[in-house]
Amino acid sequence: MNNEELREKRREFLKSSALIAGGVLLNQFAFAGGHTSTDDTIKIALIGCGDRGTGAAFQALSTTQNVKLVAMADAFQDRMDNSYKVLFDKFKDKVDVPKERRFIGFEAYKQAIALADVVLLVTPPGFRPGHFEEAVKQGKHVFMEKPVAVDSPGIRRVLAAAEIAKQKKLNVVVGLQRRYQTNYTETMKRIEDGAIGEIYSGQVYWNSGGVWVKKRQAQQTEMEYQMRNWYYFNWLCGDHIVEQHVHNIDIANWIKGAYPVSVQGTGSRAWRTGKDYGEIYDNHAVELTYADGAVIYSQCRHFEGTENRVDESFQGTKGKAYLSAGNHGILSDHKGKEIFSHPTKGNKNPYQTEHDELFAAIAKGEFKFSDAERGAKSCFTSIIGRYATYSGQTIKWDEALNADNSLFPAELSWTANPKLMPDEHGLYPIPTPGKTKVI
Repeated sequence: MNNEELREKRREFLKSSALIAGGVLLNQFAFAGGHTSTDDTIKIALIGCGDRGTGAAFQALSTTQNVKLVAMADAFQDRMDNSYKVLFDKFKDKVDVPKERRFIGFEAYKQAIALADVVLLVTPPGFRPGHFEEAVKQGKHVFMEKPVAVDSPGIRRVLAAAEIAKQKKLNVVVGLQRRYQTNYTETMKRIEDGAIGEIYSGQVYWNSGGVWVKKRQAQQTEMEYQMRNWYYFNWLCGDHIVEQHVHNIDIANWIKGAYPVSVQGTGSRAWRTGKDYGEIYDNHAVELTYADGAVIYSQCRHFEGTENRVDESFQGTKGKAYLSAGNHGILSDHKGKEIFSHPTKGNKNPYQTEHDELFAAIAKGEFKFSDAERGAKSCFTSIIGRYATYSGQTIKWDEALNADNSLFPAELSWTANPKLMPDEHGLYPIPTPGKTKVI
């Protein structure tokens, strides 16, 4: 196939994937400045201009495809301005986002999505279900960061939109980048081929010192404060077992080729106890029980000054596995004899790889990636973990999935209040096992 044939295939692919129910084709080529249907540029919209959003755009623009950033959206002007400057300074020829295509506000994402072929959804995760629904409705290919939701209703929305995305042949990549990391993929090939037998137990960890904190500023409304300090509020973040530890929990589900039927565990606020930390816990320890009786232990904590650990270990009937984001992938038998060891040097950056592969598929006119369902189910595994630690109860998958427990505010505006509010001392209600109702 020559270059012109390949471009024509890509154009037809983008057109066909933009069909909506009723057979109406969205005009994804029209925006201020004008592009014709003969233009083979893949147009990108960035939704969420924080540090991770800017990083995702950096990776998308670093692919070898003919790509251009044409629209941006964020709730905050300062985040938009900083992101635009960083991206324009690095990718001048690939950034074409004049002020009229830099959209600000809670509804800004709809305007930006309409102008692109591919959207990068990188806001705080509480917004992800609505943004993903809109991208699929408008017939766009999607990269969306994990987690994809923070509660049961959000997961149901993502699962429903994922089915429509498949029907429309929209490529969707979820930022669980270990799925695109060589040591994981190569080790998994051997595990799936039976190198260590049936997996009956495992341990997955994300223990670290924690992340940033944004102090409350004078004149901020409660909505702005929570959105600025989003990591510490469940309607935006889901707690660190969801926002961060989902990476390791996703590996447990990948290794098992299944999702747990029930979860139980414990957690608390032991180190982060001040009002700057919102409502979330700083430690969780849960057991994931699968239908075949296998149990995988999951632990995450944010304690400063303690030992860090971010990795995964699994035990099978014929041997064991050790993996980590540091490019480790080691298989051995029960006597300690090494079966496989992946080299730790010279591996590609998985954050870049997931974009490279997504944009390569789109450029070739291929429907190759459909990550949304498995991404949603691994995120839901983490959410159930939070339900278990907050309540002190064993949480069943099916019961939790059907729960009507939305955390999202009834109204989105700078003067509206989120559902969770501080007391007169600025402290937020903290979940109490045995008392807190989660589903």
